[in-house]
Amino acid sequence: MAEQPPSIQDPSISKPPTGIAILLMVGPALVWCAEYIGSGEVILATRTGAILGTAVMWAIGAGIFLKYWIGMSGARYTVCTGEGMIDMFDRIPGPAHWAVWIVLLAQIATAAISIGSLASAAGIFVSTLLPVSPYVGGWLVTIFAVGVVWSGGFDVLKIVMSFFVVIIVLGVLYVSVHVFPGFSTFVQGLIPSTPEVPAWAIDLGVDENPWSEILPLLGWSAGGFASQVWYTYWVMGAGYGAAEGVGFGHRADVSKLRRLTRLDAERLKGWCRVVYADATLAMVIGVVVTICFLIAGAGVLGAAQKAPEGPDVALELSTLFSTQWGSVGGFLFILGGAAALIATQIGQLAGWPRLLADAFRICIPAFRQRFGWKMQFRIFLVFFLLTNMVIVFTLGLRPVFLVQLGAILDGLLLTPLQALWVGLGLYIVLPQMFNEEAREVIRPHWIFGLGLLVAFLVFGYFCIFQIPSALGF
Repeated sequence: MAEQPPSIQDPSISKPPTGIAILLMVGPALVWCAEYIGSGEVILATRTGAILGTAVMWAIGAGIFLKYWIGMSGARYTVCTGEGMIDMFDRIPGPAHWAVWIVLLAQIATAAISIGSLASAAGIFVSTLLPVSPYVGGWLVTIFAVGVVWSGGFDVLKIVMSFFVVIIVLGVLYVSVHVFPGFSTFVQGLIPSTPEVPAWAIDLGVDENPWSEILPLLGWSAGGFASQVWYTYWVMGAGYGAAEGVGFGHRADVSKLRRLTRLDAERLKGWCRVVYADATLAMVIGVVVTICFLIAGAGVLGAAQKAPEGPDVALELSTLFSTQWGSVGGFLFILGGAAALIATQIGQLAGWPRLLADAFRICIPAFRQRFGWKMQFRIFLVFFLLTNMVIVFTLGLRPVFLVQLGAILDGLLLTPLQALWVGLGLYIVLPQMFNEEAREVIRPHWIFGLGLLVAFLVFGYFCIFQIPSALGF
């Protein structure tokens, strides 16, 4: 039967902001930045700068820019449909739930290691501030973060934590300007190259393969696989477009989407522009902040021939500020670093249970039928509480190793597939959910396909050719 053109009256999608008002709606980007500005910047970017200098700035720009297309494209799908990235993956053609099963199996282990790495690193920072061991510090951080996420009491804590994170970011901006290597050196650092690991770093136990440092930096610049999934959750929480009033843990109402009018589709397209502005802000903040940590590490720690590692990592990193502002500066760095790591831990504990709850809901329907969404969320919180306790106790004095491992597992291994799946979702799945009139309006521009294709090829290259050599295979 021929499809009847819907009426253009009474649109069901709220009117999007336009012009300068779009900036007032920016929000998910700030949550995204708060979640990924943590161990990837405080530890990885600073350490990599100390060892390899500014010659690897290109890795930060490339990693964040390519993930920008993945995160923004996934969020565009969420704006148009009201469902998150995991549900998008479940609609990809093929055997039932095949893509979500891959995510579920990979992310359980990845999440445990990544969250545990943050707890271990934060524990060392806390033990520098308080008279407790790194193990106890890691456990305290875990219990605190789980308690905050469990209760949902984010608001006041966010303000306090953000204040200290801003201090460390502003301080690093100042230091990076103070030790700026010069314009020509800066430009050279944006050109892909593979510098050699200096002899002094090798003497300190650093792997002579530079990719052992570059790959983790690539992996956690702008977060990993999970961060791009979470961005769709933050967009849902903000209620952009079709996500307004939907809530977490629900699939899109396809029958409703197929009844949308052309005016509805035009409004969805307007909400997509809000996402473009929001995601671009996150990309700019991520590039600037991460490069500043790298430059500061190169100019301060590299000049002193320090490669932060082991239980003294917090004190070694604090040199960034103590060289400028003495012991008070060093204390502020450790305090701000602890706040950044704890804030990231809270963000991950808010995101990973949502991701796994979605995957379990799809792959194991009995789990959803037996437990409500909030109970599912809390079950995974308890799971991460237990895994953190074990990881902190067994590997708590090797924070850099854990952070690098988590960066490779979450930031690189599934990222090529994620770029491919998001492309299939945007160009194959999405059009089938709308009538012909609306479909023509919300059709994605070819630039999204190009960005996702390049991300697939680049991250695929790293996974196939560089990760094995960096891991010694």
